[in-house]
Parts: sequence; C-alpha cells; structure tokens
Amino acid sequence: MIPRLSPSRHRRLLSLALLLTASQAWALNNTGEVRGKTRDIAQEKAQEEEQTSAVAKAENLKLDHPVITELGPPTDAADKQQNTPANTQEPPLPRAENLQLDQPIGELEPSSKEAPSKTAVNSPIQPKPPAAGTVSLEMEKAKPLRLLGAEVAPATSTRLAWSPRQHFEGVYSPTAVLVVNGAKPGPVLCLTAAVHGDELNGVETVRRVMYDLDAEQLSGAVIGVPIVNLQGFHRSSRYLTDRRDLNRHFPGDPNGSSASRIANSFFHEVISHCNAVVDLHTGSFYRTNLPQLRGDLSNPRIVKMTKGFGSTVVLHSAGAKGTLRRAAAEAGIPTVTLEAGAPMVLDERSVSHSVKGIRTLLNQLGMVSKFRLWGDPEPVYYNSTWQRASTGGIIFSEVQLGEFVSKGALLGTVTNPITNVRTEIRSEHNGRILGMALDQVVQPGFAAYHIGIQAPQEQISQPEEVVAEDTPAQKPQSQASKSAAKSSDNTADLEGDED
Repeated sequence: MIPRLSPSRHRRLLSLALLLTASQAWALNNTGEVRGKTRDIAQEKAQEEEQTSAVAKAENLKLDHPVITELGPPTDAADKQQNTPANTQEPPLPRAENLQLDQPIGELEPSSKEAPSKTAVNSPIQPKPPAAGTVSLEMEKAKPLRLLGAEVAPATSTRLAWSPRQHFEGVYSPTAVLVVNGAKPGPVLCLTAAVHGDELNGVETVRRVMYDLDAEQLSGAVIGVPIVNLQGFHRSSRYLTDRRDLNRHFPGDPNGSSASRIANSFFHEVISHCNAVVDLHTGSFYRTNLPQLRGDLSNPRIVKMTKGFGSTVVLHSAGAKGTLRRAAAEAGIPTVTLEAGAPMVLDERSVSHSVKGIRTLLNQLGMVSKFRLWGDPEPVYYNSTWQRASTGGIIFSEVQLGEFVSKGALLGTVTNPITNVRTEIRSEHNGRILGMALDQVVQPGFAAYHIGIQAPQEQISQPEEVVAEDTPAQKPQSQASKSAAKSSDNTADLEGDED
C-alpha cells in the first residue's frame, strides 16, 4: 500500500527537486564561464609574449664601465697604437661630406647614389691644360683643410662639430662649425660669433656670409662658428653656466677652470688653424655700439685687415687680457673685433653693415674676385673715453649713435625718480659717439657714452698683407707698437663693453 502524501509535503518535495535542478544548471554554467575566462587569459598572455618577442631587447651594459675611454680611442685601437712604430705616418682623416650650404639640412638633395654627378665636387679641381704656343706654368693647387678630426677637400662646403674636451658626454650639444674650403689656394679666415651668448647680431652675420660663399670660386678657406658659447646662448646669458666670461680666459688652460678649459679647447682646435680671425660682438648690459672695428693698430697685418672693411669706424685697442682677439694676436694670428648693435636683439642695420664689411674683407684678402667697396672711409680713433653718470636714476639721451659732439655738448640727463632731481651729462671731449647706453635705470658711475677721439695719421702703422704662409710663430712688431701701448689708458678702459 502506497502512503498518500499530504499536499504540503508534496509541495516541499517538488520545491526541493526544482532547487537541485537549478543548482546543477548554475554549476554547469559557471564552469563554462570559468573555462572561458581561463581561455581568454591564456590568449592575452600569448599575445603579450608575441609582442614582447617582436620588440628588440635592450643591450645589457656594464654601467660601471665608460662607453668610450675618456679622451682616448677604444681599447683595441689603443693596443694597435702601442704596437705601431713611432715613425709611421698618421692615419688619413675621414673626408668631410660635401654639403649644399645654400639649403637647410632638411632640404638637401639625395646623396651620391641618386646624384652621382655631385661626387666629383669632392675631388680637387684639375687645372686646364695650357693653350698651344703658350708657356706651361704649374698652377698651385689648393690643399685639403684638416680640422676637427676631418679632412675637408678643396671645393668643399661642409658642417663639422666642436665639443669642449671637458663636456659631459650626452649632456652638452656639440657646437656647429661651418667650413667652406675653396678650389684655389689662399688664407684661412675664421669668423666667430656669440662668444657672449646674448649677442645675436653676429650669429646672423656668420650665417649670411657662410651661405653666400661659392667653394668653386673661393681662394683659401672660411671657417664660421655662429655660436661659440652654446651654454650662454641656450640661457640667453652673456656668461657660461659657471658665471664666468669666456672672453676673459683665452688662450685657456687645459688644467684650469671650466671656462679656461673650454677656451683652451676652442683656441687650439679651431683658432690655431686660421691665418686671420674676425670676432663678432655687440654692446653689453643694455648698451649699443656703432658698427666698428677694434684692433691693435700697431700690428701692420691688423691694420691691413681694418682697411678691408669699407665704411667702418676703426678704434685702436690692444684688447683686454684673456680676450680671443688679444690671445690670437699674441699667437701671431691677426685678429679684429667687429662690434655692432646691442645684446638680445637682432638689428638689421647692424647685421647688414657687418655682412658688407666681411665681404669687402674677403675681396681685400684676395679670397673672392667680386669687388665690394662701399661708402667713404671712416676716421680711425686712436683714443676713446667713457662719460659716466655721476648719480643714479633714469637716463634719457639727447644724442644719437654715431653723432659728432663737441666739448661741453649735452649728451643726456639722469633723473632721480624719487626726488625728481635731474643731472646733466656733458661731453668732456671733441669726438664721436661710438657707443651709448639705451634709456634705462643706471647706478652712479655707469658708463653711459663712449666717445672716440680721432688719431693723427702718423700714429697708425703701415699695413702689411695677410697671407696663407703666416704662422702663429710670426708676430710682427713695429716701433709704433711701443708708443701705441702707452697712448691712452682710456682706450683699454672699455668697461664690460670691451669685446
């Protein structure tokens, strides 16, 4: 006999059966999801491993060892050098690439494989055979220029790089050095700018001159360094990062201060390869300069350089100790400073004047054939003096740059902004305004007006040619140099404005 279940009991058994069925279904579903997730994770992991294998692994370096031995070749090269006899000839330097300096880097044409005709420019130009019936004269050939670890062939324009020997590898950027080595022999002229990092006119001047040169038509070579003081240039500062003035440390010392080491490196790696130097500057500390040449007029070869600048004022100055101009001249390399304009600004008139002057100099040195003489000759000023502000305040000028002034003429006024007391600055000499302060706040004693005093002609040395054969050992001196050094204390006192 089958017992009869009560309705309530029957409902409870039915609910239990449904619950068991639901539990089994959920378990099966959950197991599928877990398996699916596990499969997805495995696939993602496989994809990551595949991507990782496609990326190149970083090289495992020994960070306690330098990448390159400091100031020397790699170990294997050093071993080879030790095994090489002392009398063997130096290995040939790599030949510098011949670039089109009239185009920016990004617009250069493809290299020799696509334009094989350009490779012929790298080889020295062969002289044309003499015509029938004429006397055969052997033409002097231009020589390769060895500079900064490269050999620049004749008729070649290129870009090299100079880095101070004491720099941090990977921290400092190398300084660009533009080189145009002409197809014909001649002197090597060096153009340097931004030895003070805030002086911009020279940077643009060097760019215009260098990119206008034709290596095929040039006699000799021109080396252009648009930015010597890259540290100061990046910070819009006159000085190096250690607050030293680079133009007070030439020719430098390889064991001296940071500034002295940088100066030594630049002087020996670049300047020593030149037969003449033009160092471009501007005024300093919110002063502006009339375009002018500064040089030791007791040196006949420097006098020759100054006569090649056309309508440019010339001021005699031997240069402060440590300046590039003085150090190069003492090493037998005739050097002038071309001052034009004010710091931190680009002045088109100053740049244009400087470019014209350098192009005229190239003609006078016989490096280019195109004759570029412009303007009437300007006076030579053998002495100069500074008129200073006797009180502090706001200075307003009553004269203009280049203006001729007479003794007692009003140059400007200084007004105290608190007391409203106004003080006049009057000229103590007859002369010309070669440099002056921009309107600004000045302290007592501030050098406000630079007045040039014209020199008698007999004080100036007779010019001598600047030729490629000049060596640093040759330092011509004349009797005028001894008297010139004693001519005027004010000439040497050019304040911070000197170079």
